[in-house]
Amino acid sequence: MERTWKRDYAIFMGSQTVSLFGSMLVQYAITWHITMTTQSGSMMTISIVCGILPQFFVSPFGGVLADRFDRKKLIAFADAGIALTTLALAVSFAAGRGALWMMFVAQAVRAIGAGIQTPAVGALLPQIVPKDGLTKANAAFGSVQSVIMLVSPMAAGALMTLAPIQALFMIDVVTAAAAIGLLVGFLRVPAHARASGGSGKLEVGYWKDLRDGFAYVGSHGFVKRFMLFCAVFNFAAAPVACLTPLQVTRSFGNDVWRLTAIEIVFSVGMTLGGVVMGAWGGFGNRVKTMALSSFIVGATTLALGLVPSFWIYLAVMGLCGVAMPVFNVPASVLLQETVEESYMGRVFGVLGMISSVMFPLGMLLFGPMADVVPIEWLLVGTGAAIFAMGFSLLTSGALIAAGEGRGGRSGAAAE
Repeated sequence: MERTWKRDYAIFMGSQTVSLFGSMLVQYAITWHITMTTQSGSMMTISIVCGILPQFFVSPFGGVLADRFDRKKLIAFADAGIALTTLALAVSFAAGRGALWMMFVAQAVRAIGAGIQTPAVGALLPQIVPKDGLTKANAAFGSVQSVIMLVSPMAAGALMTLAPIQALFMIDVVTAAAAIGLLVGFLRVPAHARASGGSGKLEVGYWKDLRDGFAYVGSHGFVKRFMLFCAVFNFAAAPVACLTPLQVTRSFGNDVWRLTAIEIVFSVGMTLGGVVMGAWGGFGNRVKTMALSSFIVGATTLALGLVPSFWIYLAVMGLCGVAMPVFNVPASVLLQETVEESYMGRVFGVLGMISSVMFPLGMLLFGPMADVVPIEWLLVGTGAAIFAMGFSLLTSGALIAAGEGRGGRSGAAAE
């Protein structure tokens, strides 16, 4: 039995890793192209809004689909849609008709696919991995993805200097096809119980599922407070997540290698953080581990606004990367352990909706501000706010109870 789930987990992780590699190449290509050709905070804001906001509208519906249909097929369907969009973009640029607005449209379509895919991925993992293996599985998954995030900017940087941008787009099409082949052809995970009854129609039951999902989040003490924290965190993290490439081009130099370097060191940090979480597992209370991450992310974000040297900047960026799995791993495991299986997709859908809307809202504020005030000021202010937020995790009774394992699936309404 153990050998079977480990085999299925390896296939699933392999398919998602291959898919991520191609997607990251395209993401870097689009972001860097816009950054280097416009050097505009407003253009960066438009790109980020197009690449994230559609996910806000799609994610809750994607969560319902993940709770009603075969999650494996949903992931494959989303990958195929994203690949076709990237193919169209490649053809346009190869024909000499490529334009910025096409990249914005492609970002939006890719975000729609992510809104369907992300809840299904989060909900499928507990179907494959037993409960006592979720921490190591999430940590290993995160570490492998971090390695891809390390390799992909180097590959993107090299390809952007050696080949036209459409070459990167075509690589994404090929990797998506390979990922779909692995998922559909080799992963042997039966559909969850409710999937066998899905009719595929937007009937009354579908909308009731959507309402029930929001009601479940609102009545669940841990999930409700967790979602609120994520909303504020994502808003405050918009500058460090989205404006650091622009900061580097303005403050240190408009060079591809510098943009590549910050992505590499951040990915190395995330890889190390995933290894640490796989070996350590975090504190006995998972929420305390998440609070530690918030303190580190806040402190490093603030420091990025103060350091005068690019090499020190890289070191701080790497430490910030280490802190990300320290939050993401225990947070994912808590949701997977605490949320009832029949609501898993909808909860991850709501989480995706919150994440996707708060980043654009943050960029609607901070993006235009970056054309008026130094980005360094924005990093200092938001870093201090993120650091202070770590204390809110430690003072919430519902969160601490869930972190201790006292807020399980039977305690859905615990306040």
